[in-house]
Amino acid sequence: MAIGFLEVAGYAVALYAMNKACKAVDIEILGIDTINPKDSSAHIPLTVQVKFQGSISDVKIAAEIAREAALQFNNKKEVITSVIENPYEGTKKLAKISKVKF
Repeated sequence: MAIGFLEVAGYAVALYAMNKACKAVDIEILGIDTINPKDSSAHIPLTVQVKFQGSISDVKIAAEIAREAALQFNNKKEVITSVIENPYEGTKKLAKISKVKF
């Protein structure tokens, strides 16, 4: 089991990227969080992080697919992906905390 993270500029970009990832492999979206900057320095004034889980191989593939999809709209500095393999139980609970209610 693994937890993956995608962070991008723009909510629509996050939805598009995760739609591509979910169609490609068997993953479950755990949560979606947004970060609004306090000043106008951001090109798009909303950073979105999506947390998802699945098998290690599926999460790694999903992270790469989501990254490539997001890069169609964001530059490389605006797209971050990460994977935690075999996460600690407490980390799993934290990953399910989300601004978006399912």
